[in-house]
Amino acid sequence: MRSLTHWHAYYRLTRLDKPIGIWLLLWPTLWGLLIAGQGQPRPWVVLVFVLGTILMRSAGCALNDIADRHWDGAVARTNRRPLATGEISVKEAYLVALGLSLLAFALVCTLGWPVVVWSVPALFLAVSYPYTKRFFAIPQAYLGIAFGFGIPMTFIALQGQVPAVAWWLLLANVCWSVAYDTAYAMVDRADDLKIGIRSSAITFGRFDVLAIMGCFAAMMLILALVAQTLMFTWPFWLGWAVAAMQMWRQYQLVRTRQPDACFKAFLDNIWIGAALAVGMAASYCLGGLA
Repeated sequence: MRSLTHWHAYYRLTRLDKPIGIWLLLWPTLWGLLIAGQGQPRPWVVLVFVLGTILMRSAGCALNDIADRHWDGAVARTNRRPLATGEISVKEAYLVALGLSLLAFALVCTLGWPVVVWSVPALFLAVSYPYTKRFFAIPQAYLGIAFGFGIPMTFIALQGQVPAVAWWLLLANVCWSVAYDTAYAMVDRADDLKIGIRSSAITFGRFDVLAIMGCFAAMMLILALVAQTLMFTWPFWLGWAVAAMQMWRQYQLVRTRQPDACFKAFLDNIWIGAALAVGMAASYCLGGLA
């Protein structure tokens, strides 16, 4: 019988003690659900995507730790992870990832075969992302695709097609992911340089802060164009403005390049996603469309 300590190690392996990743994965999915469902997505579809997001993020964390198990011990921020300390075996981590993935797949099956088909590349992205840090100069861009792939899936589930607006939303999410995960990577830059892990913080070098703000600007421009196309009214633009103010606040943090400040900036991205999602929902519920 598993001890409480061992179960807590599983809890940490799946990063349920650090839900920021769930929110960063969930917000763009909610953007897709709101727009694909024209403000009224079917409750069961919403529930499936919310639960699926939690399950696949947890599975992804286990897979990430498997891939990074030989490096995590050398990085200050990750050296207490269960695989790095030996609290959990690699076999156990694989079983956790497999079990969570199967549960997510069972949920997806309730949405029909088109969504099941689209879940295959989504799974591939989740499994392959951890290895992009070995060879890809900006793995954060790949993460953005993986974290945003729920967007086209929401349109398949609710509309049976993937219109151009879904791809624009995905592109906005890629820009956002590069921005917030570069701030995250700035925390580990010194350790990553020592062990040979690639990251956008290393690639951008002294232009890291400029790159973050440039990605934020690109994200907000894309979302503004999407909003214009969909004829969102004032509630969305209020949320958009709140998100923009959050980005300016993050600039004040990352410009110091201090690890604690950069990590705080990363965590604060939850409010950017929330402001945009609430703005979209309120535009449908309160302001309507022009």
